[in-house]
Amino acid sequence: MATIKDIADKVNVSIATVSRVLNEDPALSVGTETKQRIFDAAELLDYKKHIHKKTKQRMRIAIVHWYTETEELNDLYYYSIRLGVEKKLESDQYEYIRLFQNAEKKPSMKIDGIIAIGKFSHRQMKQLKDWSSNICFVDNIHALPSCDSVIADFKQATTGILSHFMERGHAKIGMLAGEEKVPGTSGVLKDPRYEIFRDYMNANELFDKRYCLKGSFTVDSGYDMMENAILSEDDLPTAFFCANDSIAIGALRALRDHGISVPGRVSIIGFNDSSVAKYVSPSLSTVRVYTEMMGETAVSLMEERIFQQRTVAKKVTLATELVIRESSR
Repeated sequence: MATIKDIADKVNVSIATVSRVLNEDPALSVGTETKQRIFDAAELLDYKKHIHKKTKQRMRIAIVHWYTETEELNDLYYYSIRLGVEKKLESDQYEYIRLFQNAEKKPSMKIDGIIAIGKFSHRQMKQLKDWSSNICFVDNIHALPSCDSVIADFKQATTGILSHFMERGHAKIGMLAGEEKVPGTSGVLKDPRYEIFRDYMNANELFDKRYCLKGSFTVDSGYDMMENAILSEDDLPTAFFCANDSIAIGALRALRDHGISVPGRVSIIGFNDSSVAKYVSPSLSTVRVYTEMMGETAVSLMEERIFQQRTVAKKVTLATELVIRESSR
């Protein structure tokens, strides 16, 4: 049976250091690399008495992003999700690698699982499944049914916005929606927010397709869509739901340039509660999505899959919060 001395000899440190590391002495000042070598040696030598919990709970995770690094910098929503994943992995001392858009080659290092952030085609999802059977998709409502997934509650968010507008007497409500494509495909992804908006408005006999415009999830697209609505409709809606904050900020600029008061004439609500939402003028009402928690939840699901050997897929839907600021008061 292995002893502490065997571990100390293998790692070339003192017996006292090994003992204090394995007993998690908080006063010990030892580098992370040395600690990991001790844990590895304890596992290799099958040391039982004081085996550190991390020696039996180690993960190597590939974080696969549907964006390029440049695109991610322009979309803090997905950056924040990735940040939540990485913070959780680092706090639990797990290893990970990042793979951005169009990663066709299987990771060279052995991986225990994949956390895939964003939208992926069916072909891409099948490819990821070939790399590892342990996958958690984040912000992908079309995830493979055999895989875990984490999404925001779009239905709660959208119906909450529309209820807020209706309670304040708005009947003509428009939407500036976003459209996306998975790289390498020609089909446009359906945005659940638009579908929920359409169905809810239809149920209340208020839906008017003329009030709904579609573009990209950018400030420029938001400006163009709002300007088209201003120039093409004599009965401009009194309220607009924008599919993300970038679209909403562009819409605010277009309304300002055309001398239309917000919220006096038109109320605006965005989506995501990005870091700039509270600083634009007027400050932007929006839906807060707990993006970092989405990332943390994905790691927790991965731990269950790997350490508890859970085989049934879990779909976790996180609640959102409507944050009312000046643009919709």
